Parts: sequence; C-alpha cells; structure tokens
Amino acid sequence: MRKDSIVYREMVEDDIEAVVAIEEEAFATPWTTEIFEHEMNGNAYAHYIVAVENNIVIGHLGMWIVMDECHITNVAVRKHLRGQGIGETLMTEGFRLCEEMKVKTMTLEVRLTNDPAKNLYRKLGFKDGGIRKNYYSDDGEDALVMWVEL
Repeated sequence: MRKDSIVYREMVEDDIEAVVAIEEEAFATPWTTEIFEHEMNGNAYAHYIVAVENNIVIGHLGMWIVMDECHITNVAVRKHLRGQGIGETLMTEGFRLCEEMKVKTMTLEVRLTNDPAKNLYRKLGFKDGGIRKNYYSDDGEDALVMWVEL
C-alpha cells in the first residue's frame, strides 16, 4: 500500500457495509448498520470521512459537529493496515473539516488501555481532560476524555 494511493472523502450510504466490517474488527461493541443508517439519514450533526484504497474502504472517522464543538464518535482502520498513518490522516481530515465549519474545540473518549490511540491523539495536540468512570458497556472500562482547541 502506498499512502498516495489512499483517497479521503465524505462517507456515503454505499460505504456502510464496509464501515460496519471495520467496526466489528476494531471494537468490542461495534456500531451496527442501523446506527450508521441513522447517522447518515437522521442526524444532521453527523459527519463521516472514509479512507479508500482501490475502491475499498479501509478506515473511517465519525464526528458530531454542534455549533462550534466537535465530538469524535469513532475512528477505526482495518487491523492489517494499522500503524501506517491512515488514522492520523483521517484525524487530520477531520481537523480540516472542523476548521472549515468554524469549530473551536474537539473532544473524544478513549479507553484508558488504548495507548496507541492516546499517543496519536496527544501527537495531534489533544490534552487529557478527565475520566468517565465505567464508560464502556462491554467491560466497564473507564474512558479518558481528551480535548483540543483549534
């Protein structure tokens, strides 16, 4: 895979099946087809970006943008392609969209044990903001809340 062969674009409904497959690979409690269909058709605040190589979705970023704040809902990359900068570029594309929309702050939650993700977010300027106790429904793990001002 070459980085310059990856296209980053807005997610469309035809991407949902591939995005759900990535969710199932990445998360203990993945979002379902129905959730993504609602996000695409019934949530005016939802914005999604996908990473595509050779017409195959290999990663995605979800955000809810409300007024001047962005909440990152999910970021995931196909397991065999992690560590190659795709997640970082998805985040960078999210920053770009937020800047276009005059967003002032971005926030997200991340598992306390997910050091690769925490390291990426810190590299991108996110700061630790607090702990959400028992945040994850699958195992009760706490989440670290992180923030960045744009």
